[in-house]
Amino acid sequence: QVQLVESGGGLVQPGESLRLSCEAPGLSLDHYAIGWFRQAPGKERERVACASNNAGSTSYADSVKGRFTLTKDKAKYTVYLQMNNLKPEDTGVYYCATDYPIIKVSDACWEGMDHWGEGTLVTVSS
Repeated sequence: QVQLVESGGGLVQPGESLRLSCEAPGLSLDHYAIGWFRQAPGKERERVACASNNAGSTSYADSVKGRFTLTKDKAKYTVYLQMNNLKPEDTGVYYCATDYPIIKVSDACWEGMDHWGEGTLVTVSS
């Protein structure tokens, strides 16, 4: 069983930054994709950023390109989402997810996310 724990959310003003963490103890980030999703009030859950296993690359939603950066610390089994220049429309609950136990050869990063954390709330005041 896979456990994912998000942290780092909070209340910030527009233009400020946050760094979210997703701890995935024991999960090999060389083998499995891990990504960030978010859900704003009244909206569908949307893709934010996804880090493939070593067979792929990192992808970002158009809405966050140039502002958000996903990084991995494989030794700590942790992924981060650095969120810069936050906007009110970035508000939502942020979730991390992984496609474990799928081993992907192609770069289909977003698909097959079967394990999810409980989420961390990011609120960007207007």
